[in-house]
Amino acid sequence: MIQQTRRVLNLLLCITACCVSLCAQTEKTITLRMLDGKSGKLIATSNFLVRIDHQQTVHGNWVVKNENGTGKLTVPGDATLLSVHATYDSAYSVYANCDVNKDSGSSVQGPALDRWYQISDILATGVMAPNNCVGKKASNHPQVFAIPGEFVFYVRRLNMMEQFHE
Repeated sequence: MIQQTRRVLNLLLCITACCVSLCAQTEKTITLRMLDGKSGKLIATSNFLVRIDHQQTVHGNWVVKNENGTGKLTVPGDATLLSVHATYDSAYSVYANCDVNKDSGSSVQGPALDRWYQISDILATGVMAPNNCVGKKASNHPQVFAIPGEFVFYVRRLNMMEQFHE
């Protein structure tokens, strides 16, 4: 009787360990690096707004700030697309992402203007979002590259007119 109980407990322990390891494998980890669109310098924040797969739900709690100012994002294993924004001024204002074309009619992003990035591309090669905030001054910026598992994007603060419309 005692041996049967031990076998059952060992079996349950093995099943639990397998389930935990499968759950851990299904999550994907991405490093977020947010840079100032004009200066190219890292902006260290923990106020990231993450959305996946064209869903409206924002997941700020999926990001943990690293010591170097980047963010560590953990997304579910079945997620395929990613959109990232961030806030400033005590989370009241949202940075404008620089990956939107200036000719899009509005420089303030909303769900209709979000750019979506393939998580598989981010994990395989790394992804650099375009920087449409600087124009010809981009040659003054230090050369920045994304490494596999890293998403790098440029932002800028809203101007007075954009803040008024917000």
